[in-house]
Amino acid sequence: MTLSVNDLRIAYTLGQFELTAVAGVSFEVAAGETFALLGESGCGKSATALGIMRLLPPNGRILGGSVRFAGEELLALPECDMRRVRGGRMAMIFQEPATSLNPVLTVGVQIGEVLAQHGDLSKTEARQRMLELLALVGISDGEQRLEQYPYQFSGGMKQRVMMAMALAGQPELLIADEPTTALDVTVQAQILDLLVRLQAERGMGILLITHDLGVVARMAHRIGVMYAGELVEVAPREAFFKAPAHPYTQALFSALPDATRRDEELCTIPGQVPGLDAMPAGCRFAERCPHVMPVCREQSPPWREIGNGHQVRCHWQGEVAERGCQQKAGETSPTASQDASLLAVNDLKVHFPVRRGIFQRTVGYVKAVDGISFALAAGRTLALVGESGCGKTTAGKAILQLLPVSSGSIRLGDTELVGLPARQLRQQRRLAQMIFQDPFASLNPRFRVGDIVAEGMQALGGKMPTAEREAAVAALLLQVGLDANASGRYPHEFSGGQRQRIAIARALAVRPGLIVCDEPTSALDVSVQAQILNLLKSLQSEFGVAYLFITHNFAVVEYLAHAVAVMYLGRLVECGSVDDVLRRPQHPYTQALLSAVPVPRLEGQGAVIRLQGEIPSPTNPPPGCHFHQRCPQVMELCRREYPQTVTVSASHTVACHLYH
Repeated sequence: MTLSVNDLRIAYTLGQFELTAVAGVSFEVAAGETFALLGESGCGKSATALGIMRLLPPNGRILGGSVRFAGEELLALPECDMRRVRGGRMAMIFQEPATSLNPVLTVGVQIGEVLAQHGDLSKTEARQRMLELLALVGISDGEQRLEQYPYQFSGGMKQRVMMAMALAGQPELLIADEPTTALDVTVQAQILDLLVRLQAERGMGILLITHDLGVVARMAHRIGVMYAGELVEVAPREAFFKAPAHPYTQALFSALPDATRRDEELCTIPGQVPGLDAMPAGCRFAERCPHVMPVCREQSPPWREIGNGHQVRCHWQGEVAERGCQQKAGETSPTASQDASLLAVNDLKVHFPVRRGIFQRTVGYVKAVDGISFALAAGRTLALVGESGCGKTTAGKAILQLLPVSSGSIRLGDTELVGLPARQLRQQRRLAQMIFQDPFASLNPRFRVGDIVAEGMQALGGKMPTAEREAAVAALLLQVGLDANASGRYPHEFSGGQRQRIAIARALAVRPGLIVCDEPTSALDVSVQAQILNLLKSLQSEFGVAYLFITHNFAVVEYLAHAVAVMYLGRLVECGSVDDVLRRPQHPYTQALLSAVPVPRLEGQGAVIRLQGEIPSPTNPPPGCHFHQRCPQVMELCRREYPQTVTVSASHTVACHLYH
């Protein structure tokens, strides 16, 4: 089996215009090989995959080219014959399983549809095959799970169901479109391990679409870098990571955060991927390239061979760029105290009642946050990390009194927030703000950007003359790297990174001392992520603002944070400085999290500590240590008693029986 794509061209119709999204892409995927398509959002990666599968939306069409699969031309097949190939010999895992699975059909019905289309099995045989598929992708209790609906599965489990559906037709080629983007590092490692194992067992080819260089380093045999609808570099994995040749590839590597660049600004790529209606002549990367020459703006560069299988499409023939910008980032503001606590949280609990029956009686509690304590000084960053469902976001919202607190203390400066009357709490809101995970969902689509940013000033900053307020909004937008004229536009007119800048400007509008950042870079490309991290660091340097940074990206933690708190099932299991926790992790859960992080380089790919099962329900946490059911070092004591917190060093604590 070989997939051979040659000069594939895809366009979308917009009114009377036809806009080219994929402009002459060519590559091959052999049996047993993983070919990774890498690039920023908007580069045409997903459009390429949908074109290969012939699943383009109604306004999309293939302008030309060839897609041959095992010698058969797919673009010439009638739709009835294409249905035999699609889902059978060739399958696809989509980026967002929550929207790809039908919410009103059970998992068994959805897997059964694939078996009915691509197999000739009796009802009993189909049932047995479905159970085998669930076991294959690591889902236990198959008999019960087949009768459940997608909403009853976690994100990682839904992705496994998608994989079971894709594997039902026993495909020779699997197209995986960002299969791990929204998953925790532990679940991501499980999915990647599963793909590798299935590939080895079946000799299956994989077309992997991603923007995560760590996933590429772990999975790919060959890599194709895509920019603005074109491939600009193709290389074997080793050559790609040792000597990236195209300026765009080098810029992606330089934008990656890590501990070695803590005192530097991350390199960023100026501008953004050109729109489909504004593709430049010549090299499409020219306007953002640090090595641009006159010929780049006039002629599209030809392919040239660098080494064995390593090709690049670029006029520039210089050496590999030095990684990192070597520009010092600002240190913490000297006026900001690093001793006195700006925020002090003590034994915070947030329990949500579970009500049932006609009278809605309380029958239990969801213990989302179950007694956490920490302190955060002005001008410092505390990273709150852990798997989805551990209570990180709930803790952040409870600290800002956006959720009711069951018990505990939250002191912001000298003021106790828990139990504070509404009028006084309103006065305190200007001291603490929040940047939400999804900037598009958190910005009012009916408001112009200027109104969004000014809303906090009007609500919390007192009366201000219109001219003065407009000037303040313009200054804020410039401060976060946007033009002042952006104030007259709506959120949908901006890219994801620009919307996140608007959300940051809104949070800064009332000059808070504390900002809770809830996964502010999780959905962004590495180049845009670098811009946001540089911005957050410079704002901390200038204003001494403190960040409670909620994330599961440990590279971001290494670059931005001063201290780390690891959360599991509503409780903190380990706290300490970045060096303490990330270099010398003590808790088995922290060790497992760090082992699962995919690193964007060939060296350092250590063994992954595989955790069994998933995080338990906070409605009914297990007795003893909450982690004991998944812990590789579990002892009998762990099953009976929850461990006390032990001081490892002056700046490092851990809650684990191993250290008593």
